[in-house]
Amino acid sequence: MNVGFSGDVAEYYAKFRRGYPPQALDALQTAFALTTDDIVLDLGCGTGQLTVPLASRVGSVIGMDPEPDMLRLARDTAARHDVRNATWVLGADTDVPALCELMGQRSLAMAVIGQALHWMRHEELFRGLSPLFRSGGGVAVVSNGMPLWLQDSDWSRSLRACLERYFGTKLQASCGTGASDRLRYAQALEAAGFEDVREMVIEYSDELSFEELIGGVYSAIPADELPGADARPAFADRIRQSLPPDKHFAEDIRVSVLVGLIK
Repeated sequence: MNVGFSGDVAEYYAKFRRGYPPQALDALQTAFALTTDDIVLDLGCGTGQLTVPLASRVGSVIGMDPEPDMLRLARDTAARHDVRNATWVLGADTDVPALCELMGQRSLAMAVIGQALHWMRHEELFRGLSPLFRSGGGVAVVSNGMPLWLQDSDWSRSLRACLERYFGTKLQASCGTGASDRLRYAQALEAAGFEDVREMVIEYSDELSFEELIGGVYSAIPADELPGADARPAFADRIRQSLPPDKHFAEDIRVSVLVGLIK
């Protein structure tokens, strides 16, 4: 799991990636009966969009990511929010066995993967995680809405067409948010021995400014493909000219919380 989320891309990620609604955190707390005695792992934590708000609900949280720049920004976010019970670990899904050794006799209440599982070998990961949990603990896979360029709206379709022309490729991957992805993950959880596998859905609407929209696009482009700083104004203008003449861009966001328990 190393997709080039470094440098400026990480900065855009920290500033513009959508956060998770409180209802999603409530669903996680209820599903795993989380308490302030529990330890949770946020795998592929990025810049801490889930790690930081989870910290106030548990005893300690481990944010794990393969990209140093992501972890640096996550630490900064935690410091701004006076979060003192977070530990940041450089590592990928393939490093979970080493994490098991480091934890010794301690058990996790939950491992949460937010909008990152599509970069991981999920079947191996679920099997590797299963010995780490206390009774009633388990895995949560959280998807945070469709990518900006795959939504069911005129502006999203225009954005997709513009990006496809610019990069010369079709943009079809749902980044783990599609119904078929959720089914594959649910089946893999059951195959790895998790029980009571179920999905909870939170839906809400929001609006993006153009700055938020273009920042979200930049946050999803691998660092080696991101237009250089001097080229970004022209790139942004190209996107702006392709979109409807709106000041804000409406989104209907579907957050999926897929959980599986170890009894």
